[in-house]
Amino acid sequence: MSATLNTLRTALSLAASGVPVLPLRKGKVPFGNCRTCAGNVCGGRPNMKHAGPCRCPGVCHAWAAATTEPAVVTSPAWVSAWRQAVCVGYHPGGAGVTVVDLDNADAIAWAHGALLPTRTVPTTRGEHWIYRGTMASRNAVCPGVDIKSTMSYARWLGPGSGAMVPLPNAVRALIVKAPAPVPRAVTVPVPVGGGECRHRTPTYLARGIAMAEQRISEASSAVHTTVYRTFLAVLSTHGRCGCLTDAHMARLFAAAQAKGETVRHCNDAWTNARTALGM
Repeated sequence: MSATLNTLRTALSLAASGVPVLPLRKGKVPFGNCRTCAGNVCGGRPNMKHAGPCRCPGVCHAWAAATTEPAVVTSPAWVSAWRQAVCVGYHPGGAGVTVVDLDNADAIAWAHGALLPTRTVPTTRGEHWIYRGTMASRNAVCPGVDIKSTMSYARWLGPGSGAMVPLPNAVRALIVKAPAPVPRAVTVPVPVGGGECRHRTPTYLARGIAMAEQRISEASSAVHTTVYRTFLAVLSTHGRCGCLTDAHMARLFAAAQAKGETVRHCNDAWTNARTALGM
């Protein structure tokens, strides 16, 4: 059996069971839009976020093209795409499910401790955990974890094993952005310097504090380490001569707390930095 015929039969079987399918090309991504639909000038498909009038017979509009209609799946435009396809994709939200895409062993270990067990499908590098129910899709909700449900697509990698359970609140909560913590008062002392301070030019000091805030705010990982190293750098430059004030410290603590650091962690990082510098 040719790869194209095998892929097409899989797609038709899924469509018959109510799973909306679409072909995925090299790179395991949807086919691009045709000239008529390029740039979404056609207005988009009726089942997109902003419903549009497009009735393109091709596989335009990615996940929104997914269908359960055998006549569409086997139409000339789609058969042409199946010949180039590398695998079958499907629209989880359209099938009434949510896929928690775990991209590596660490993500799988996290899921075993944080989420309710459900149907599991092995992937190239990790696993898909499939729940009954839909929600908004979101990438990178945790390191190595994506949520694929409404307005998204996933690769079909087989039926998997285990009983599918209802979508738990623990998964829904993954896409809820926690509000930034309210900065609290600094509880550790500012080093007191003495004598003439070469840093007391407003521009030099302001630039240094602003750069420190930016370094903390832009940290994408290892936030604890970034905060400590930033505090260490600020103290080594400005901590011995009297430049720093409570207002400067409050700005640095606020930046750290906005990244999720607690006041205790801020205090510990500041104290450890002072200790490392013998202050």
